Amino acid sequence: MDAAIEADKTPDDRGELPSLMDPLLIGAGSRHRPHLTDLAFDLTQKSAGFRRSLPASLLTSLADLVRSMNCYYSNLIEGHDTHPIDIERALRNDYSQDTRKRDLQLEAKAHIRVQAWIDDGGLKDGRAVTTEGICEIHRRFCEFLPDDLLWVEDPANKERVRLIPGELRRRDVKVGAHIAVSPGALPRFLERFTDIYGQLGKTESILSSAASHHRLLWMHPFLDGNGRVARLMSHALLLERLDTGAVWSVSRGLARDVQEYKALLANCDQPRRNDLDGRGALSEEALAEFTRFFLTVCIDQVTFMESLVQPGRLRARILLWAEEEIRMGALPSKSGSILEAVLYRGELPRGKADTVVGRGERQARRIVSALVDKGVLVSDNPRAPLRLAFPAALASRWMPGLFPERPA
Repeated sequence: MDAAIEADKTPDDRGELPSLMDPLLIGAGSRHRPHLTDLAFDLTQKSAGFRRSLPASLLTSLADLVRSMNCYYSNLIEGHDTHPIDIERALRNDYSQDTRKRDLQLEAKAHIRVQAWIDDGGLKDGRAVTTEGICEIHRRFCEFLPDDLLWVEDPANKERVRLIPGELRRRDVKVGAHIAVSPGALPRFLERFTDIYGQLGKTESILSSAASHHRLLWMHPFLDGNGRVARLMSHALLLERLDTGAVWSVSRGLARDVQEYKALLANCDQPRRNDLDGRGALSEEALAEFTRFFLTVCIDQVTFMESLVQPGRLRARILLWAEEEIRMGALPSKSGSILEAVLYRGELPRGKADTVVGRGERQARRIVSALVDKGVLVSDNPRAPLRLAFPAALASRWMPGLFPERPA
């Protein structure tokens, strides 16, 4: 169908009531509540402890790497494999000559832009669960996509429809066995979604992060891109409620257990099973099981990231790399001293580099320049202090296990 004709079409409305997606919360009286509350409390404590353990300069650099990692794993869940090294190249406008790979690089770059906007406060004050905020995530993501990725094929009749960035769908969709609510019903379902999830306190918001994730997917507000929007929404919620600093990502854990993730989401589509399964139209037990999975994945990811940046271990990995580079003639001697100083202090004023290496200002500038060229030191401007960076090409050495090595 032509995009203009699609836009003029009045969305069908079958009159569904928003109560069809109840329960939206695991109620205080639910038998599942005590264990889930414990998990939410554990996540809050672990995330806060990790956040406080990082110096501000390391927090910024780590968040940049995690942004690429989050993009990689979120796209991988959708079956799009764009390695963080290629994502970094896209951010430098260095694209593959292969059209398909270039399109996926552009897709990843669009995701990075949206998450950077979120990390800078674009969805603060609860905007992540509003209709406006959800549509803005979709619009910002889609408006930077290449045209080939903006077309959706109807599986029933093979008709191709162009995706309009930020626009709620105007036709029916079926996802697996689940038939989503009619397009005309979406505004009232989204209003109910905002009313419930937008009024919660900190603990309830963390506890309900999994429920809001599923219920957004259950509504399926857009023709395409719902999975990415849901994960970006969840990222924004956790960023605000847990003050994560954007230094860990739930998407990595979801991608590593993608079959369970998708199976539990599908289970949440099921109707209430019996009188012991809550009082809503949908299964409370399935929602509680997905919540347990989601919060456990979050805890696992905080623990994993914390283990990677333990000062002693991180220092040892970085200095071992520097020693090898020096032996191969790829870095000047004393490069490790500069890196060690940055690790210890958090950042290093450029004027202090000669003191660190003890070889004069000219030699210090040569070492700093080599480390900057390697992408392991960055600064906000030529006179600003130096801080550590985490280039994706070195992640397998510096941050092992963060994502797979790119095949040769």
